[in-house]
Amino acid sequence: MPRLTRRSIVAAAGSLALPRFAVAQADRRPAVTVAVQKISNSNTLEVLREQSNVGERIFFTSLWEGLIGRDWLGDQGPVPLLATAWRRIDDRTVELDLREGVRFHNGDVMTVEDVVFSFGRERMMGDTRPLLAGETLRNAEAVPPAEGSRALPREVPAIARRIWPALDRVEAVGRNRVRFVNAVPDVTLEGRISRYGSEICSRRAFEAAGSWLAWARAPVTTGPYRVASFRPDSELVLEAHDEYWGGRPPLRRIRFVEVPEVAARVAGLLSGEYQFACDIPPDQIGEIERNARFEVQGAPILNHRIICFDKNHAQLADPRIRRALTHAIDRQAIVDSLWAGRTVVPKGLQWPFYGQMFIADWSVPAHDPALAARLVREAGYRGDPIPYRCLNNYYTNQVATAQILLEMWKAVGLNVELQMVENWQQILAPGPTRAIRDWSNSALYSDPVSSLTSQHGPNGGQQQWGEWRNEEFNRLAQELETSTDRPRRRAVFARMLEIAEREDPAYTVLHQNATFTAKPRAIRWRQPAAFAMDFRAQAWGGIES
Repeated sequence: MPRLTRRSIVAAAGSLALPRFAVAQADRRPAVTVAVQKISNSNTLEVLREQSNVGERIFFTSLWEGLIGRDWLGDQGPVPLLATAWRRIDDRTVELDLREGVRFHNGDVMTVEDVVFSFGRERMMGDTRPLLAGETLRNAEAVPPAEGSRALPREVPAIARRIWPALDRVEAVGRNRVRFVNAVPDVTLEGRISRYGSEICSRRAFEAAGSWLAWARAPVTTGPYRVASFRPDSELVLEAHDEYWGGRPPLRRIRFVEVPEVAARVAGLLSGEYQFACDIPPDQIGEIERNARFEVQGAPILNHRIICFDKNHAQLADPRIRRALTHAIDRQAIVDSLWAGRTVVPKGLQWPFYGQMFIADWSVPAHDPALAARLVREAGYRGDPIPYRCLNNYYTNQVATAQILLEMWKAVGLNVELQMVENWQQILAPGPTRAIRDWSNSALYSDPVSSLTSQHGPNGGQQQWGEWRNEEFNRLAQELETSTDRPRRRAVFARMLEIAEREDPAYTVLHQNATFTAKPRAIRWRQPAAFAMDFRAQAWGGIES
């Protein structure tokens, strides 16, 4: 009989498989369920496909991470994330030092090769090349990825080139250092590195995925939580990534459940089925907080609700009709009636954190029904229907806002007809019924390139979808992206606002967006001033007993 020693006893004990319930009992971290209006518009979790408000809520700060991060719980400014430092080499070049010891969800250590790959052709750019001055992207409609295909959907390189129109290369310049080299001068390179869509993924996991869709529904990234399961249009479950470089995550599981109706989200919260209910309309805040056990957090965020115009529609070809649509809107009345004064009417499509680029003396088109009615008459409008495509409260108060707008437009002689549709594909589909639609626009970093040019410029969504184009605006957009003369850039931006918001309206801003999240008071957690929900250690304060 072999002699039992302390070492052999310990070794034997370590080889035993613990019962499943014992493992579960060892992890006493809480799990939470979050009721959201929508999980994903594209039915994927890939940041180069799901470019949306709903993606921001789920992706950041739980799943995807970039080299330069965002101070979610502070002023939303840039902070070190997967890079610890960065520096300008020249007008076209930025160099970054990578954080050491970062592990992906599959256990691999992040390397400089993963970073280079994340911005390369196979994952991001496809067969596109840096755009030359004055060039624009080919029109790229969203194409659903084939189940077994490894090819990138056409929308991915289109989005990548929208983010990085002139990126020449990302190269390794050391074991833990990378260099971004642009084809043209760009004062916004650091902002582009920090923005949505410039996150880092595992090269090995991407290449090992059976198809692009398989990858996009379970991406392997560096965030504090990893994908456990994903059922499109239903549920996403994230579990703790305990090797996270920022420390052990405070939750063992986060479950996002798609609950389109506000009433159902609120009822589930009050019953204890959900710990968080998102996108609460302001008129529900008082009702929820009448129960002393619950509270609602939130505030205006770096996102504006806008209305977009298709100038190719027969009734909108004359800019006077689009101008009339903008002057008929009493934006403050919408803020007061639907938002209980909890947000504001901004100074057009810009934000004060632009700093010296902010045009402080700009304003949205004035509410002037008499001017709107005169423009309608001058344009010779005869009352033909103008379609307005709308989703069922994808945005908070979306349907109620549309109904108010219809009455305001009717009052100045415009016959706008509401058309309720089911998804974004139907919203954007070209044809004779595409005239007016809802959208929102975010400031992804502190420069107008991140918002005005990104969404409405020659390579932005509105022009790529064929809704609007203005030659002077497009020339100025190219200059805004490549000029290093800061006073000149400010003058260019001011002129672009004048064109797109007043002379030849592409859109009109309604109000700054706000997001409100309801939860039990016992949960010590704070909503960032963003769509994102932060469940990292610095944001989670625990649950009071």
